[in-house]
Amino acid sequence: MKKFWSFVLMMTLVLFVLSACNSDSSSKEDKTSGDKGNNKYAFVFKNTGNPYGEKMQEGFEKAINEIGGEVILRSPEQPTAEGQIQIIEQLITQNVTAIAVAANDFDALEPVLKKAMNKGIKVLSVDSAINANSRMLHVNQANPERIGRIQIEAVSEMINGEGEIAILSATSQASNQNLWIEWMKKELEDPKYANIKLVKVAYGDDLRDKSVSETEALLKSYPNLKAIIAPTTVGIAAAGKVLTDKNLGGKVALTGLGLPSEMASYIENGVSPWMYLWNPIDVGYAAGYAAADLVNDKKGEVGETFELGKLGSFEVVKDGEGTQVMLGDPFKFDAKNIAEWKDVY
Repeated sequence: MKKFWSFVLMMTLVLFVLSACNSDSSSKEDKTSGDKGNNKYAFVFKNTGNPYGEKMQEGFEKAINEIGGEVILRSPEQPTAEGQIQIIEQLITQNVTAIAVAANDFDALEPVLKKAMNKGIKVLSVDSAINANSRMLHVNQANPERIGRIQIEAVSEMINGEGEIAILSATSQASNQNLWIEWMKKELEDPKYANIKLVKVAYGDDLRDKSVSETEALLKSYPNLKAIIAPTTVGIAAAGKVLTDKNLGGKVALTGLGLPSEMASYIENGVSPWMYLWNPIDVGYAAGYAAADLVNDKKGEVGETFELGKLGSFEVVKDGEGTQVMLGDPFKFDAKNIAEWKDVY
């Protein structure tokens, strides 16, 4: 009888210990699953080897490190929609929490991004937008109207309001480039630009060698060309090199959007009197915090306020059929300030 009761007591103790262990394990599991650090934030840029994209990804990673979470940075080798689609398919299988994408095509990513959103993944675009059906929010680096108009204002001043100009863009499908070019053309409709003629919009596909070739082709096809606007960091640096190599500084003006670190020598030698950009690190940083706000149940609806870390609070506004947050006007870089910025980014 004593052996029987000893056995019962022992089994009771065993069951109690097992129950306590299971209870402790369950509570730990619930706590972990609710931990922000388990979220996976992915950033998909246009292509590898792009300094502008690398700075954006740096800012995105900084934001997620502040928030808490795993960072995944991906880019296709070439700036194609197909390459981005393949990467996004892989991210879906990895069960990421959010995807931020700088798109190579406005519409082509829609099926794969809808698939991602149907699986509960938060999707936003940054820098180069995707259509409203493909995302919850767009993070716009600056006011697109101001980006377009200010470059025409600049080039007009550089060539004294008269002469032929050309635009060297990225890809023909890049939504941000196309929108800026639309605003450039609208600015040119003003009668004060009657003596300025836009002769060509060329596309270097955000590839250095092709941008060099396109610049050389513009100079050959239009021997009276007075200025080139390149609203792409790859394109403006390539054009700067061509104009420098051909000793055309002061003869063909260059402006657009460039990285200070890449454009410093061309500003200092007079090839580019001045150019513009925002801080791509801040753009990526804003995308990281915006992604976290979406994960934390914000919808990206007009009137909502997104808290973008050190950048402050931004109200969501309309963007065609979708919504966006806009970070501000582009910044002017010239001979007076390039030295202090060229070592920053």
